[in-house]
Amino acid sequence: MKTLLVMMFLMVGVAAKGQPQLTGAWKTTGGDQQYIMILSERQFSVLVQNASSQAYIGTYGGSWRIERSDFIQTIEFSTIQPESIGKDENLRFHLKGGNLVLEQDKKVLSYTRIDDGKPGQLAGAWLITGRMTDKGMSNMTPGARRTMKILSGTRFQWIAYNVETREFFGTGGGTYTTENGKYTEHIEFFSRDASRVGMNLQFDFAIEDGHWRHKGLSSKGEPIDERWTHRERIALK
Repeated sequence: MKTLLVMMFLMVGVAAKGQPQLTGAWKTTGGDQQYIMILSERQFSVLVQNASSQAYIGTYGGSWRIERSDFIQTIEFSTIQPESIGKDENLRFHLKGGNLVLEQDKKVLSYTRIDDGKPGQLAGAWLITGRMTDKGMSNMTPGARRTMKILSGTRFQWIAYNVETREFFGTGGGTYTTENGKYTEHIEFFSRDASRVGMNLQFDFAIEDGHWRHKGLSSKGEPIDERWTHRERIALK
């Protein structure tokens, strides 16, 4: 089975160069599976769950671009179809009645919008670039091994993976809010430990010199102090 694109887009305007503005979170159900996709300006992630129990099944994602009438996605990680990693997939699309209709391998899928990237202050794709240690903030240079967090206006997903070895280390996510300097996560799925589902985690956050500073306690109750950087600012090989 080919990797299904759960790309939801909303054409809310036209950019300066005539490209549609495509951001937000979207959802659809196909058979006994539910798909939730977060789309930033250039990256995307797709969560696959059981439609009834909401149990985690798998995930995939990467980057995307538009060429004429095709939506082209480049897969960077996939537990659904690991052999697709590093490959481009072309999909045909059109908008109908507020839904996004996608066609791939004669399959027609229709997706409904969840949010448009607002009101979250952290919408976008971020890579971890620093972690506090007893010797101070240690710099982390993303390469083939990446930990990415992608957020829409109300949803988030983090993914740890290696684009060269195709290893997948884990993922988790759910919904979030940003209020009064507090970033709060409500965990709805966690690939490595389902017992963490339902937890609410609150962190102090701030944007410092364009970086996201993230302080608090992890789902294990351990202190964390991290620096995240917009992926578009990092030159990845």
